[in-house]
Amino acid sequence: MNNPSSICLSCGLCCDGTVIGFVELDREELPAMRQLLDLEEVDGNRVFLQPCKNYCEGCQIYSKRPKQCASFKCGLLKSLEQKELNFDAAIEMIRELKQKKSALEEKLALLDLDLHSQSFHFKIEELKRFLQKEKSKSTLKQKHLELLSELQQFDKLLLKNMGMAPLLAQE
Repeated sequence: MNNPSSICLSCGLCCDGTVIGFVELDREELPAMRQLLDLEEVDGNRVFLQPCKNYCEGCQIYSKRPKQCASFKCGLLKSLEQKELNFDAAIEMIRELKQKKSALEEKLALLDLDLHSQSFHFKIEELKRFLQKEKSKSTLKQKHLELLSELQQFDKLLLKNMGMAPLLAQE
């Protein structure tokens, strides 16, 4: 289990909707994917939204997963493959990211905001719009500022270790 590809099965932060909000499918893979995934149309393209219903403590369709899923390599996986990072350090980083995400989700729940998205990625997009609106009305509260600070720290970890674009990137 100490090989680079097994790190994906240990992680799942792209599949569970943490760092990726959707996966676009190629036209030729649509027939097979229709049976495995709930597809939606966005801008004329077929996609499935994260979290993937086939991810539960590991990918249930790993050998049949979409091309975009199979070709995706986060910074952590690349570092492991290039031997810049060992397997145990990668597992520790995944554990840390999951713990921080869980803590952020708990704080989000306590704020009792009306966020509709299932995916963490899109929840943060909703939160960003809410915070921008509150900031423009000058009604940001201390608990919002604290959450924003923690999200920015989480963003830095994602960027540094996963090579992912910040969730809170300004538009």
